[in-house]
Amino acid sequence: FANFNDVASCVLLLSLSWRTSEALPVPAPSPGTGGQCADFYKMLLLNISKALDSIYLSDGIQSEKIEMRNTGETVLACAPTLTQNLGCVTQRNSSFSESECLKNIKKDLLYYHAAIASYLTGPLKNGPEEIRLLSPIVEITKNLTEVCLSCNFFFKIETLRLQVWGNESYNNRLEMNKMMKGFHIRAITINRAIGYISSGDHRK
Repeated sequence: FANFNDVASCVLLLSLSWRTSEALPVPAPSPGTGGQCADFYKMLLLNISKALDSIYLSDGIQSEKIEMRNTGETVLACAPTLTQNLGCVTQRNSSFSESECLKNIKKDLLYYHAAIASYLTGPLKNGPEEIRLLSPIVEITKNLTEVCLSCNFFFKIETLRLQVWGNESYNNRLEMNKMMKGFHIRAITINRAIGYISSGDHRK
């Protein structure tokens, strides 16, 4: 576990390493990264932020802890080709692999989709409001994995070590709160990575 603000600052620093596209011809976006799919990634981040800002997931919870799935895999797989160390994450000294990046993104989205959908079937203190906040995230992750990234990679869902929820709504909400903070940070990384892939910089 880590402090949410510290990790968020680290991700923000890392995100600055992604170059913005210049006034050059923009290549066609890779499958699953442009058009409506690009909008889905942005909507995902917005809906996660909305859920975290709501009182319904944090009701009675005083914790700054976060929980992230496989903290470094997607960050490293989706980082641009750099040799420097930014202090937060040591980046790969190798060529950027678009397929490896998208594979890790899909793994993350499958994990969070299943975990949140499962959470909504359990005991909820603020049932209607939690469903209203989290259902759009379930739908967006479904669209991203089944439509945008449908042909890229195939995984057995049981290999993703899914979150297991208990019978106490408070404990479940506490774990969901920590998980959503981690998902927020991961969604920032994913949006930066999709922007980098769409820019075509890695193919120059």
